[in-house]
Amino acid sequence: MSKEWPLWEVFTRSKAGMHHRHAGSLRAPDAEMALQNARDVYTRRGEGVSIWVVKSVDITASDPDDKGMLFDPSDDKIYRHPTFYDIPDEVGHM
Repeated sequence: MSKEWPLWEVFTRSKAGMHHRHAGSLRAPDAEMALQNARDVYTRRGEGVSIWVVKSVDITASDPDDKGMLFDPSDDKIYRHPTFYDIPDEVGHM
């Protein structure tokens, strides 16, 4: 059994209404400690409103080599791109 703490991925949201962004990684023994450490390391200046921590082993990611298979079919579905919509100025951050 490994004596090393699990690796956690940290996501922060800088202000309400925005999406979370990957901030980095850290090691911690449990979710509570990971959250506390993430707060101390990634939001030192009070710039965040929300933090997510996720064990790295719980993330399933696509392989960059599968890019064509996963993303090329969307090229023929132009309606999925927001180029056909007018976004009102009052929306702001969209």
